[in-house]
Amino acid sequence: MAPARKACQFYREGNHWFCNAGLPSDITVEVEGVHFHLHKFPLMSKCGKIAKLLEESQSAHGETFTTTLVGFPGGPDTFLVAAKYFYGVRVELTSKNIVMVYCAADYLGMTEEYGECNLFSKSESFFHKSILRNWKDCILALQSSEPAMPRAEGLQIVNKALNALSMMACTDPSLFGWPMMMYGSLQSPGGSILWNGINTGARIRSSESDWWFEDISYLSVPLFERLIQTMSAKGIRPESLAGAIMYYARKYLPGLSRWQSRQGGTRTVANFSITPTAIDQRVLLETIEKLLPEKKGKSFCHFLVGLLRVAMILGVSQPCKNSLERRIGMQLELATLDGLLIPTCSDSDTLYDTDCVERIICHFLSSEPSITSFSPSSFDLETSPSSGPLRKVSRLIDSYIAEIASDVNLKPEKIRSLGEVLPESSRSLHDGLYRALDIYFKAHPWLSDYEKEQLCNIIDYQKLSIDACAHASQNGRLPLRIILQVLFFEQLQLRTALAGCLHVVDSESAPAGITTASSVTAGQIVQRDGWVTVVRENQGLRSDMENMRSRVGELEEEFGKIKQEMQRVAKSHSSLSSPRLVARRIGCKFLPRSPDAQPDTVESLEPTPRSSLEQARPSRHCRHRKSFSLF
Repeated sequence: MAPARKACQFYREGNHWFCNAGLPSDITVEVEGVHFHLHKFPLMSKCGKIAKLLEESQSAHGETFTTTLVGFPGGPDTFLVAAKYFYGVRVELTSKNIVMVYCAADYLGMTEEYGECNLFSKSESFFHKSILRNWKDCILALQSSEPAMPRAEGLQIVNKALNALSMMACTDPSLFGWPMMMYGSLQSPGGSILWNGINTGARIRSSESDWWFEDISYLSVPLFERLIQTMSAKGIRPESLAGAIMYYARKYLPGLSRWQSRQGGTRTVANFSITPTAIDQRVLLETIEKLLPEKKGKSFCHFLVGLLRVAMILGVSQPCKNSLERRIGMQLELATLDGLLIPTCSDSDTLYDTDCVERIICHFLSSEPSITSFSPSSFDLETSPSSGPLRKVSRLIDSYIAEIASDVNLKPEKIRSLGEVLPESSRSLHDGLYRALDIYFKAHPWLSDYEKEQLCNIIDYQKLSIDACAHASQNGRLPLRIILQVLFFEQLQLRTALAGCLHVVDSESAPAGITTASSVTAGQIVQRDGWVTVVRENQGLRSDMENMRSRVGELEEEFGKIKQEMQRVAKSHSSLSSPRLVARRIGCKFLPRSPDAQPDTVESLEPTPRSSLEQARPSRHCRHRKSFSLF
């Protein structure tokens, strides 16, 4: 700005501003209760609005003219800048006041018609040449435009700033000035950087894709929403947009900001004399949900689940909750057990919101596989080959049911509903379901056998592993009818496995290239649902049992020898202790023996080793009932 020909100074007394121009004031302008005592000539020469007001009221007023400017952009502070410009005082345009001065010049009509290089043209030139070319100034100018948003929209100030930020966000940061990070840490190899001759102590940061997340997080929700929409229209990658949205949400929503404590070395907002705007959390969450891209990723799914938890706490609209549940359902195979343990926020007696999880599963089953994923380098997307999504979800839901089964207020109907929501083909083994029901029965000992049987009907006993069958057959918490069914299918599976084992052994010993239809069928049976491991275990079990048989034979032979020795010893002991022999030695004689007399016998009350062995065998067979039943 050109300096004034004569220095004029402004001073304040209460709510009144005066200019010491040496002449009495002949016009008073009121702005939001603050009075400016000025002079008509400087104002009429540069301000079209006041000039028109003076022309309309020339005959109605005397020497002093008073007017009130309603809805003046920027309030008294901005009008003071315009008043100084009226008197030729040098004013400073900055990124924080440029939008208000720009709008005020438009409001007052300070155009070229009322003076060459007037305030409107100067502020417009400064905005285009300085503000729109600098990332930091553009952010500050956008944030300061909130009070005069309607007029700033009319002057295309907001749209131009948003477009400029969008272009700079997808450009190499080194091309449009440094430093980039207004609030974040600046770290990279190298020494400290001088900025305008001042050692900032910071280091240039490499051009990463997330360098602008912190800066735009200080915008209000409406401006942030418009900026993300503008960036999306400019073609910025969905990964970058999702990262910025997640950063913004975690900063202002409770429960999502715990990760920020791990970040160190960030600058405080006070260093830049700017504070984040107040955020309505419900409005923010509903806005965030609309901005999120239709993508899938592991970290992104974890963020969605956390967002749903906060949504239930804040009580957002039902369409917002439904949309979040649908988004989670479309990528449920990427969710974790901890994420699905959503606490109930209603008056329900249960600890976790099982209805919400059931709706998510329904969305998963009805979703189309057309949803695309983020790039593998973003959001920890799993690229290694693994089982299908349906198998992953079935294992996840089995673990979920087992986790919530210990809730004493959980009804059997809810357990059954969760167990049956997935199709039968989703589970190759039902061990997870059996484990969940066992935990539920342990936590609910008051259930009747009928209720237990109704719950056990969701288990396919043919899909229980041998270990699960062995556990179930000895589980006292199961009804007797269920245990009998488990025993039946246990024997059936073991026989099938052994049949396949024998076929596998025969095929291995047969010459190469010779296979029969029966061996192929047996191989399919063995390989189905992981039976190869079971067959190998049974081969080892069979070898151990053969060794046990040979050892038992040796023990029987040894016991036979011991028995004979004991009988011989018993006979010799009987002859030595006979009463006749003792009497004969002392000179006594006995009468002849009656034919009815019983011969002297030696009866042993102690069981013989053979009898002990015979008694021990049934118990050993009982202990190894499952193993000996294989033969």
